[in-house]
Amino acid sequence: MHLAARFPGGDSTAVRADFASFEAPARTAERGTFDFLLLAEGPRPHEHAGHPEPLTVLGALAAVTDRLGLAATAGTTFNEPFELARRFATLDHLSAGRAAWHVVTSSDARTGENFRRGGCPDRAGRRTRAAEFVRTARELWDSWTPPGPGSPDGAPRPFAHSGPQFEIAGEFTVPRSPQGHPVIIQAGDSDEARESAARAADVLLTRGGTLEAGRARYADTKARLAAYGRKPDDLKIMPRVTVVLGDSDAAAREHAAYDPDGPPSFIGSPETVAAEMDAFVSADAADGFLLLPPPTPGGLDDFVDRVVPLLRERGAFRTEYEGTTLRSHLGLPDPVNPV
Repeated sequence: MHLAARFPGGDSTAVRADFASFEAPARTAERGTFDFLLLAEGPRPHEHAGHPEPLTVLGALAAVTDRLGLAATAGTTFNEPFELARRFATLDHLSAGRAAWHVVTSSDARTGENFRRGGCPDRAGRRTRAAEFVRTARELWDSWTPPGPGSPDGAPRPFAHSGPQFEIAGEFTVPRSPQGHPVIIQAGDSDEARESAARAADVLLTRGGTLEAGRARYADTKARLAAYGRKPDDLKIMPRVTVVLGDSDAAAREHAAYDPDGPPSFIGSPETVAAEMDAFVSADAADGFLLLPPPTPGGLDDFVDRVVPLLRERGAFRTEYEGTTLRSHLGLPDPVNPV
């Protein structure tokens, strides 16, 4: 089972510019041997007023964590491939191979007003740009030769990309990073999102739901990978879930009745929640879960202290990190450098 957590916690509209508010959940997630912490921004950054820029925060968190994967949301609609590829490669170096990119597209004109182009492309245009954007970033990451005798960092090669969305020529400025490519995370449940993830993503974040719905979604998405020369384990499917804990199932249901953010995915005592999460993964309905900010007062600490030990007892979750990179946590292969 794979586990990750999303930040911010609680009220997503709160101003959170102090480092301690990011450091505490990161340390908790690492104590729980989570795969990664996601600093999530939606496709409308203005809705997150007061939140610092995620990649900058993750660079600081890399200095106070050792194994936890560090994932940031970054959009493809108004950014440029060279700059984002450089920033994520830099984070991968600073964290010794723990960087991940949550790829999103921006969907409203108000966001576009923050950029010189203004406006916002239509849905088809955003999707087309995103696909070429990620492909171009991968080409940039692959443009350095592998390390070798006399060249411990490898060497840059002249780079050129010519496509409908981007015309780029020059040299990439960052050596090939520890993971080769930072982990690529996408989200969505539509047919289009599943196909895109099967083609280019390492992790797909989906909605929660019933076990039956999860099994159907899981089987459909995994079956798509073969068309792109990929194996089923090359893409990890992780529903976004909330957890409401109580000393008993009845107490948890009482807490859940007052949840203002919609129905949680797992409700019950720690024993019940651990059993249900284990059953979900065992039934091929998911590879793991992204925990959304929980409504219960204990937050992530409560889950790590009360549920994670039970998952470990069941043999469903790691007792310690076995590798050092995020790809090793997720069981993903390192990209082959074509140079």
